[in-house]
Amino acid sequence: MKLVFAGTPQFAAVILRGLHAARHEIIAVYTQPDRPAGRGRKPRPSAVRQLATDLGLPVRQPPSLRDPGEPAVLSALAPQAMVVAAYGLILPAPVLAIPPLGCINVHASLLPRWRGAAPIQRAILAGDSDTGVSIMRMAQGLDTGPVLAQRHCVIGALDTAGSVHDRLAELGRDALLDVLSRLTQGHVIETAQDDAQASYAHRIDKREARIDWREHAVQIARKVRAFNPAPGAWTQLAAAGGQRLEVLLARPGAEAGDAAPGEVIEASGERLCVACGHGSVQLLQVQVQGRRPVSAAEFLNARGVARGERLD
Repeated sequence: MKLVFAGTPQFAAVILRGLHAARHEIIAVYTQPDRPAGRGRKPRPSAVRQLATDLGLPVRQPPSLRDPGEPAVLSALAPQAMVVAAYGLILPAPVLAIPPLGCINVHASLLPRWRGAAPIQRAILAGDSDTGVSIMRMAQGLDTGPVLAQRHCVIGALDTAGSVHDRLAELGRDALLDVLSRLTQGHVIETAQDDAQASYAHRIDKREARIDWREHAVQIARKVRAFNPAPGAWTQLAAAGGQRLEVLLARPGAEAGDAAPGEVIEASGERLCVACGHGSVQLLQVQVQGRRPVSAAEFLNARGVARGERLD
């Protein structure tokens, strides 16, 4: 098919590579403008722009598609369909109307659950046992269009947003390629979403990532998994002058007795357990600011954290 692709992060890059490998004709790649990143705050290209450049595909990076000139540019390209995956910019009505086979979106949830910007993280935070990908024909609303296909994915007890992301990107690629092959033959069934069952995946605010030890242990463990790899759940080592400690992997532990939330109740061998508002959390992998990630055992050997020490 003759396609225009729009996407920005690594999730979208997996989709783009799949389209290219399947020999679809990608006549243009849209991605967000380069953003400042790293310590030097130098503009850094998106994962999609990097891949498109490597593949020799033409790239466009308009700050918005609402500019009156953008629909004219897209119309002149005359794509059969436009594939969108985690683009991050709204497609206005004039753009949605251009491709004769429509604008097809790859969304990382089982719509109508978790419409919006952070479906993977919100699914983990909510304790969902499974999630998936939806291939959807785009409409004016936010992730409200009819669903063309879905594929499911189990969320394991120690799955992080990163591990779920990688599986969903591959599922989304495969489901999309199947839909595109059936779309040209008119063999796609469209299923309207039930708006009454919809939930919204709000964008992640970095302030959510600080661990509140007064919360339930189950919720804290979910937060750790949901915010790995970004923005990273974190706490502070009170005895080290408030040094930041990122928690990369954790699971609910045993009851904490009368220990105060944030109090280390076990620190020996491979076990580092912290009291919560209800229960405790066993920290499995951590990272001191400016250091490499380490297991709980390596952390305890290096720092000698003692029982009774507090995390804030």
